[in-house]
Amino acid sequence: MAFSSYSAGEKPFRVSMLLLGLLMSHIGASGAIGGCYGRNGNNLPSQAEVVSLYEGNNIRQMRIYNPDQATLQALKGSNIQLMLDVPNDKLQDLVDSAKAGDWVQQNILAYSADVKFRYIAVGNEIHPADAEAKFVLPAMKNVYNAIAAANLQGQIKVSTSIDTTLLGKSSPPSEGTFRTEANSYITPIIQFLAQNGAPLLVNLYPYFAYIDNPAQISLTYVLFTAPGVLVTDNQYQYKNLFDAMTDAHYAALEKAGAPNLEIVISESGWPSEGNPAATVENAGTYYRNLIGHVNGNTGTPRKPGKAIETYLFALFDENLKPAGTEQYFGLFSPSKAQKFSNNFRLKELLQVSDGL
Repeated sequence: MAFSSYSAGEKPFRVSMLLLGLLMSHIGASGAIGGCYGRNGNNLPSQAEVVSLYEGNNIRQMRIYNPDQATLQALKGSNIQLMLDVPNDKLQDLVDSAKAGDWVQQNILAYSADVKFRYIAVGNEIHPADAEAKFVLPAMKNVYNAIAAANLQGQIKVSTSIDTTLLGKSSPPSEGTFRTEANSYITPIIQFLAQNGAPLLVNLYPYFAYIDNPAQISLTYVLFTAPGVLVTDNQYQYKNLFDAMTDAHYAALEKAGAPNLEIVISESGWPSEGNPAATVENAGTYYRNLIGHVNGNTGTPRKPGKAIETYLFALFDENLKPAGTEQYFGLFSPSKAQKFSNNFRLKELLQVSDGL
């Protein structure tokens, strides 16, 4: 996990049944909300139960952080579209093209007739100074080549998931740029993505921006509750920090020579416990408004009308994570009970379409 004025990582939250209803809704071929399925707990339901939970609640997209075979088996025949991670500790292995081919064969091709793979995230939140950084792009290329050899490159996009600490400047959004020391790492990755029509995956958490700088960032700006425009950036006007952070990355991509590269928000969330700002009320407000914003298909000021595909982290509370907010990001408790209950009727809030 990364912490900075605009940072990211794997996080927790609570939402009400209203929010869960919004989570399950989709807006057709242009955008959707997905759910991240982390498994860092010793009291979680079986993988088959989890897939049934997704299906029963019309959650159409899933991110998993390693190729768990039981999860892949459980996904067979479902309509759930999958983002599958190559774990960071496997990146060096996949620099070997033969090992990459084996990995793709065992974890993707063996299931591709029955599992709807959408993205392969080759590494999560790797930083330029990390030992794994030099393995990311070669591993991406080898995974792509193995997928292309099976003629699946049009269906399955190969990318990597970054956090927002790679930006050197992000405010105002139009001045967004990657850090100088990150350029040699991220620029070739951006070029590879642009060449192959894949999006950049970004883990994006306004919550961490807020708690790092509450004196200058208003809570209404972070929670989508500002009554009007709070930030004017040339011709762009911002009512919420999520859009501003997203557009800062779009601006950085333009400066890196990839103005048409798309962004997928591969994680976003707000914790409900473990910090004064991590309250049930704040988490509920953030998720309700984020889901409504994404499903409204309004895009961002820099990319108006362009849906922001977004994955919420996470499905369950995970009790093996570090103590504090990290353990409380679940939409559901390990018992599969929704963490919030009130008078809302979930099924009446669902707006299911054909997905992406």
